[in-house]
Amino acid sequence: MNTAPTNPADARARLLEIIKDKAIVHGRVTLSSGKEADYYVDLRRITLDGEAAPLVGIVMRDLTKDLAYDAVGGLTLGADPVATSMLHASAAAGEQLDAFVVRKAGKAHGLQQRIEGPSIRGRRVLVVEDTTTTGGSPLDAVAAAREDGAEVVAVATIADRATGAGERIQDEAGVPYLHVYSLEELGLA
Repeated sequence: MNTAPTNPADARARLLEIIKDKAIVHGRVTLSSGKEADYYVDLRRITLDGEAAPLVGIVMRDLTKDLAYDAVGGLTLGADPVATSMLHASAAAGEQLDAFVVRKAGKAHGLQQRIEGPSIRGRRVLVVEDTTTTGGSPLDAVAAAREDGAEVVAVATIADRATGAGERIQDEAGVPYLHVYSLEELGLA
């Protein structure tokens, strides 16, 4: 029997416990940005976890509840399970939310599209990510969504590494940047 919390405050608290327990890895690592860190927040251990993934959807929907958007997605792979969790949380709440995937490069075969899923042309979309360091991945996704004719309303992430990504996204993309957990909340500051 699933006894996972469904109210956003309880879901947020439980998700934080799971992240601290399963996703924070201490030791020297090189991040996708090329920067080095003394820890790694491996949120795929969370976004693909049977208990945590539904909480991700609840928490991310609560974070963005004041925004109006029709679809959610971002650069593969970090954004994919976040978007899917939000899609399922929306369905569980009796609402419809589409998800989309932004490829790192367009396909050379088939329809040769860079964005997969229901069309986002002419729609309001939210770009998501699991962990944000430099902001490069969400900025790439924002640019791809705009090229595809979507209106990007914001960028939202589960964990912000406090390395200037939020400011960069706001400055370069001109959209709000939201995050669920800070380094302080994760016990990393």
